[in-house]
Amino acid sequence: MSNFKLQESELIALLRFRFEENKTHYADFSWDAVERKLGSQPEKLQTLLYMEESGGEPAILTYDKVNDTFDFYDCSPESPKGRRSVCYDLEARVNRKKFPPDHSAEELAQRWGGRLLSEEQYQFLQQFGEFDLKTSSWLKTPDSIRKLGGALFGDRRFGRVFTYHNGADSYYGARGFRMMLKL
Repeated sequence: MSNFKLQESELIALLRFRFEENKTHYADFSWDAVERKLGSQPEKLQTLLYMEESGGEPAILTYDKVNDTFDFYDCSPESPKGRRSVCYDLEARVNRKKFPPDHSAEELAQRWGGRLLSEEQYQFLQQFGEFDLKTSSWLKTPDSIRKLGGALFGDRRFGRVFTYHNGADSYYGARGFRMMLKL
């Protein structure tokens, strides 16, 4: 158990470091406010630990004053390495005829307590840097597309952000998923 506490303290220090590096984004709140919320919601700290350990490099990108919530996004330059080679969701994984992957993006995000980025959130993330120049990331797919067997993913190529579609059961070594966590 003491090992987890060490991991927890290291994670908090790392999150604080990222916060301090990007102080210009955070005029409306201090790190102390974030740390108080983390202390009162230990399950969210566990989600952030999963995000970090799988290569997501979570950082706060937004603060909602009205609801007093912080949004952590995966900010790794490429789709997190520990979350690649997954299809979109459980249905796609189970129905895949040959070589189904061990996991799906939706299953892991839900198990870890986060959620996939929507197309709009992915576009928003891209305002903070150039993400997915060599990889791609599954995006939360509208039911109307999913019912037809498809799923959305995004990347950045040629200096702009693209959203594409693919069969939900497809998976590639360079496609993973990014998460968001509301604290």
